[in-house]
Amino acid sequence: MTDPDLGGMDLTVVAVADSEPYVRLSAAMFDALPGRGHTVGLAVVRSPLTPAPARLRRAVAGTGLADRRVPVLTLPELRRLVRRRVPDAVMLNCTARVADALADILPTGRRRPVVVSALAGPALPAGEHEWLHRARADLLVLHSLREVAAFSELGEKVGAGSAVALAGLPLPAARERRGGRPHRVVFAAQDGVPGTARMRERVLEALAGLAESRPDLEVVVCPGERRSPAPGGDYAELWRGLVGAGRVHDHTVLFRPGPVADQLDRARGLVTVGSPAALEAIALDVPVIVLGDVGEDPGATVFEDGGIFGTLDDLRALRFRAPTPEWARENHFHPPELEDWTRRLAALVRRARRGDLPARPALLDAGAHRRARRRVLADLGGAPSLLRQGPRVSWPEP
Repeated sequence: MTDPDLGGMDLTVVAVADSEPYVRLSAAMFDALPGRGHTVGLAVVRSPLTPAPARLRRAVAGTGLADRRVPVLTLPELRRLVRRRVPDAVMLNCTARVADALADILPTGRRRPVVVSALAGPALPAGEHEWLHRARADLLVLHSLREVAAFSELGEKVGAGSAVALAGLPLPAARERRGGRPHRVVFAAQDGVPGTARMRERVLEALAGLAESRPDLEVVVCPGERRSPAPGGDYAELWRGLVGAGRVHDHTVLFRPGPVADQLDRARGLVTVGSPAALEAIALDVPVIVLGDVGEDPGATVFEDGGIFGTLDDLRALRFRAPTPEWARENHFHPPELEDWTRRLAALVRRARRGDLPARPALLDAGAHRRARRRVLADLGGAPSLLRQGPRVSWPEP
């Protein structure tokens, strides 16, 4: 934990998340608040992204919220709590369009709360849409020095007035490995990545070839969360097709759903096309290969210049690698003392308590954008009367 000075303030902070990564991030940010007298609460806004109860429990496991129920609330329920709680700060830790829509129903005026919005990360390349949809936040929170630099530069270009701050990304702490030689090769798959079925088949064929040539190894595919049908089939479907065509042998590769981190304890290495799971592996001192010969993936931008890109031939030869120290410092593995988001939050709360926060107008406020925002609110369960009443809202009891 970093030790920025909150000046003895006890804060009331509410976080609203819309998906499992943002639930995990919000819980980690609460844990990073210095001091013990704060009142914090986390709620999930009901949406198509709402995690199942088991996933919510997993997202807060090991945090200060582990023994608390994370409620899933409708907009009217979210609306009621701000009137009762009057929080110092509201963290809209949601996907961009949901964060923008929820900002539309927050209190305005001199005594409004500080609005914080964090990206779940990794967040490169810096996207203009992220800034435009989060421009009504007083504080934009990112998780690497490289992200802070990229979003600060982009914010100036788009006219965003929010402060930009650094927080740690919730990554597993390095731990002592279990006894025994690392024997597992883990492929962290992503839904629809690479973009063609043939490219995904090439990855599976390379994994199968590795398993057959090295029977001392356990080759595992972690399928990841399926969000939408992948063109040509997901990895499990493609594997069944390869087995049926006689191109691979069944049971040479094991498919194991669930968090990738669960498979890393005895891992020889992790391979991916661009999954954030590579950051988890690096945090656990597991070497990685980010495949660069199966098509481009924007998610791999964060790994550029890290010395960890490789090919399917590298996978077959088990040429896993660790990132360079220079890359690590700039990309999520910075010294904790550089994290400044709580100090910046404290300064904003002092201004809010004085009634000195500036107005934060939306940068996306043309008619089409307002209609799109209202559609998102309606999709989140906002009744027409709620939408007409505008930003006189509160947050429900977590």
